[in-house]
Amino acid sequence: MFIGLLASLIFTFVFAVAAARSRRARAVLLPILDILQSVPVLGFLSITVTPFIALFPGSEMGLECAAIFAIFTSQAWNMAFSLYYSLASQPRDLAEAAVDLRLSRWQRFWRLDLPSGAIPLVWNSMMSFGGAWFFLTASEAVTVAGKSYALPGVGAYVASAAQAGRLTDVWWAVLTMVVVVAAVNVLFWSPLTAWAEKFRVEDSESGREPRSLVLTVLRRSRVSAAFGWVMAPVTAVCDKVFGAVFGRAGGQTVVSTRRRRSGDAVFALAVAAILSYAVFQVVQVVLRGAGGGEVRHVFLLGAATMSRVVVLIIVCTLIWVPVGVLIGLDPRMSRFLSPILQIAASFPANFLFPMVGAVFLAWHLSLDVGGIVLMALGTQWYILFNVIAGASAIPNDLLEAARDMNLTRALKWRKVLLPAIFGSVVTGGITAAGGAWNASIVAEVLTYHGRTYHAFGLGDYIATWTASAAPGHGAHLLLGIVMMCVFVVATNAVFWRRLYALAARRFSY
Repeated sequence: MFIGLLASLIFTFVFAVAAARSRRARAVLLPILDILQSVPVLGFLSITVTPFIALFPGSEMGLECAAIFAIFTSQAWNMAFSLYYSLASQPRDLAEAAVDLRLSRWQRFWRLDLPSGAIPLVWNSMMSFGGAWFFLTASEAVTVAGKSYALPGVGAYVASAAQAGRLTDVWWAVLTMVVVVAAVNVLFWSPLTAWAEKFRVEDSESGREPRSLVLTVLRRSRVSAAFGWVMAPVTAVCDKVFGAVFGRAGGQTVVSTRRRRSGDAVFALAVAAILSYAVFQVVQVVLRGAGGGEVRHVFLLGAATMSRVVVLIIVCTLIWVPVGVLIGLDPRMSRFLSPILQIAASFPANFLFPMVGAVFLAWHLSLDVGGIVLMALGTQWYILFNVIAGASAIPNDLLEAARDMNLTRALKWRKVLLPAIFGSVVTGGITAAGGAWNASIVAEVLTYHGRTYHAFGLGDYIATWTASAAPGHGAHLLLGIVMMCVFVVATNAVFWRRLYALAARRFSY
């Protein structure tokens, strides 16, 4: 989990800076991120398990690498979206100050970009880490092309216990995960979220005092001083080396309008040619292995899953936006509820699927409806945590101005709070939607006590063909993954991307 988190951070830094600072890179990277976010974890596993095993014959290291890669794919996209939006909505006066102070691109990233996006990045990293627990069973116990692979771990343990219907063993795993998640939050995430408060952008003291016993102990110990003593020469060397490599911030080369337009045209043609070739190859494989009739059937499955995702996003937004704002603005409530929410969000909800499935069976509730509940168990936290991060990052100046003007509650929500958290709500919505599509793979098919129950949807289709060894399973699996990508990318382009542009244009400080 922590190796995957480190890889996700490196990816996030490279992606966010490239997309925020280069118009051409942004035109390519954002659609690619949409596609990568829409590819389900099982899709990555089905492609990567065999090559990783071939790299390490006769060793479990190949399976370990495949599991880490799957965990990376469940963490990286949310973190990358978070930091990208922070850079895209960065206050202009800070960016101008970086140019006036003649900072190098490395110094701008290390001293401005990363600190200004630290609060949302930490909260979204915590949320992504919790989301990775959700896919632990899929990454530690996977069946690809009729072959089953398992790694020693609590995820594989739960998958085996649920398949055999041993609820007692599942409860032991749940208890174990509660202890593990609580320990990780107390020792790692709580100190990190409290430490990140030092990077708040405001002109007056907010009165928020996030506390962490572990952070207090570290600050009062010699560890903090020793760390600073070790990092000071490292930072100096990095400033010199990376400053020389990446150049100066804001140092734009003067290019004529005609030359820039011709370059953009060549770039667009190259991207279009690559995409056209990829689409042609995919269509050939799908039509040869699955047929045109199967495409129409899978489209209907995608529409069914899409309807569940829409219902989930609407309901969770209506519930968690007011709650998140109240928590983010109240330091005492935040101190009391944050550890509880962190544990709840980090807990792998699919560990509870066997118990919830038993309730569905007892109430004779169809998985077509129950699947929405199962998807919400793991994805609702994306919205809540982004709203909390957005509300807690509102500059205290705005809140004081609202109090001084005696705004009514309705006017304060309409003119101050909702505009201030709009970008965070969009980030939470797009990541929750992507997580819901991913979660549909484990929420639309439920194995309990030796029986498997299915919902009519694209997630069930992908899960079924991932485990199948029938002829043509590769074409059907590719069709399911491509159809999910089409739905997610189209939704992002038509709906979420426009909201992102609106947030950057009208609701940034």
